[in-house]
Amino acid sequence: MCLIAFAYKSHPTYSLILAANRDEFYGRESASLAFWNKKKQILAGRDLEQGGTWLGLNDQGLVATVTNYRDGINPESRQLLSRGALTRNFLEQKTTAYDYFSEIEEQKQQYGGFNLLLGDALGIYHLSNKGLSSKKLSPGVYGLSNALLNTPWPKLIKTREQLSLLLKQPEIDPNALLTVMQNTQQAEDSQLPNTGVSYDWEKLLSSCFIRAETYGTRATTLLLQKPCGETIIIEQNYDENGLQQRSQYRLELTPVGLLDNP
Repeated sequence: MCLIAFAYKSHPTYSLILAANRDEFYGRESASLAFWNKKKQILAGRDLEQGGTWLGLNDQGLVATVTNYRDGINPESRQLLSRGALTRNFLEQKTTAYDYFSEIEEQKQQYGGFNLLLGDALGIYHLSNKGLSSKKLSPGVYGLSNALLNTPWPKLIKTREQLSLLLKQPEIDPNALLTVMQNTQQAEDSQLPNTGVSYDWEKLLSSCFIRAETYGTRATTLLLQKPCGETIIIEQNYDENGLQQRSQYRLELTPVGLLDNP
């Protein structure tokens, strides 16, 4: 994932609202949102090159999503493990987020720079391998792109603000949320972050929804969960020609933050 906005325990109807865009080269083979086997234990998109996922959930109510940390100033000089394995392994192991973070703590530098968001019955947690320890998040509205949590990049600020406006409505219209994630406006040059990539790439990557000749937003995923565990997940997939398909599932799951203090 390259842009995630989410509201945790900040809406009267939904305890978790999450919207995310995955940006990738069109030539990288991927499978759209679907159950991974007949047992229906994992529901996620899948990177067919490395076998991991950018966002998914399982039948125990665990939720996982990851973004890369963009750092062209200090590029990695060694081969690293795929970030998609972090989310896949969590969903397969069915452990708590806290225990999983403890498990991967010593190996986190073996992966490319990442931000990992995990949700379980105790709450939502964030971990990065860029010098931060894991953190349990309080209720609120958050944004995550290719830097640390809530780093004020223009597209993150705009998306988080628009999500906050939608939270004022008693019911969330998924189409309105999709519209937020389809914003193609690029940032002004003076507001561009300096991540060490070229100006052309920095400009291209500054919009919420990206479309270029060989690279762009490949998927937009929405997750809306009620305190009772009723969960709707919607994904729209895109290629270089535009919208390719739309998938939607309604599930009954253990809700994120079920055992958390109010």
